[in-house]
Amino acid sequence: MNTLVSVREYARLTTEPCEASLDRAQVSVSAFDHLCRLNESFSRAGARLLQVDGRRWLRLDNYVGVLQTPCGTTLEVLPKHQDHGDSLTSCRALLRRMIQSMLDLPTRDAGEAQLERFDAPLTEWVMGRFLTELDRILKRGIRFDYQRVEEERPFLRGQLNVFAQLRQPPGRAHHFQVRHDVFVPDRPENRLLKLALESIRLATQHPDNWRLAQEISFRLAEVSASTRIQDDFRAWGTDSLMVHYRAIKPWCELILNRSLPLALLGTHSGLSLLFPMERLFEQHVTRWLRRQLPSDVRLRAPASSLSLCTHDGKPIFQLKPDLLVEAGAHRWILDTKWKRLNSADRDSKYGLSQSDFYQLHAYGMKYLQGRGNMALVYPRTTLFAEPLVPFHFDENLMLSVLPFDLDDDQLLGSDLISLPRHCKPTQGSKEPMAAFGAV
Repeated sequence: MNTLVSVREYARLTTEPCEASLDRAQVSVSAFDHLCRLNESFSRAGARLLQVDGRRWLRLDNYVGVLQTPCGTTLEVLPKHQDHGDSLTSCRALLRRMIQSMLDLPTRDAGEAQLERFDAPLTEWVMGRFLTELDRILKRGIRFDYQRVEEERPFLRGQLNVFAQLRQPPGRAHHFQVRHDVFVPDRPENRLLKLALESIRLATQHPDNWRLAQEISFRLAEVSASTRIQDDFRAWGTDSLMVHYRAIKPWCELILNRSLPLALLGTHSGLSLLFPMERLFEQHVTRWLRRQLPSDVRLRAPASSLSLCTHDGKPIFQLKPDLLVEAGAHRWILDTKWKRLNSADRDSKYGLSQSDFYQLHAYGMKYLQGRGNMALVYPRTTLFAEPLVPFHFDENLMLSVLPFDLDDDQLLGSDLISLPRHCKPTQGSKEPMAAFGAV
């Protein structure tokens, strides 16, 4: 029996009856055991999926996405944006927008109305987007390519393979060894699309996705599925004739488990996709900032040109700030953190980490030479709705703690660090840039 369980990050799961909510849910014993086994494999790889709290409860960590268990349970883990007031629809819409940012897809493919209409778990939405793009490619026409074929024929076709013909035994001299080119759709891109399509046909439980996958499968019957995924992705064409394939590549990478190391295809038929939430938040802020900056301002995400020190004449302990903005001789450093702060809790330092401040100080000394503005960017919540009073390492180096509003896509308080932005000058004005996102 297929069961959908929808929760948020850090939710608690149990095998006993409980009042269902986004922060607490009941799962079957087999699903509980499968999650525990999966967590063991994550732990061996240096990650942690959940915490086991006794024998009856487990607590999820900060990974979001979908896990499908062999018993038919689909566990949907959504971002925990607010402590209170989050709804299933808003959490799904937020996660989908952030995945769009991670894949760097055009905004037209991620309209709010479309997200609201497709009210389905994350994997079904991902599969639906892939199928829609693939259907669009098929309507326009898939790319064919010439392939050299060497074979034996009872008649001459193409070019005679003289050396192979001379090696024919006397009793087969009436057969021709020929080589010729055939125009077929067996290209690396099409093989990858066929493999992703076959994965969807086995995994989808949405009737519309299943129907479209079956229909497309007949139209791709001539194409064989890829058996060398990495090689075929490296051979993916980028010329002008492959422009209409560009939109589907990120979806194909996501389904075939190349976009993130924690995107998993289980040994059973279920498709599971997991995303580290801090990485999604970083990519979302990066893409937003890239759209806001003027064309002559450079954004490096992440920057990795400097190290903390040298050892035996070589750099060691590389410094990698999430975002480095460069406008002429001016530089700004921004680091993103997926963590909820409390601007009223001064005694607990608002929930800030001392190690993060040490890290930002090192960034400022190396990348800014000890002079300039930096920012730590956290998600905006009801408890952290405005920037904190800036922190000063000294009179020349300042750190601001800024909230990023995920509902309105706006960085609040960026005027504190004077970030450049696009500015439409009024008539007679020559000012090329200004601060943006002020409170």
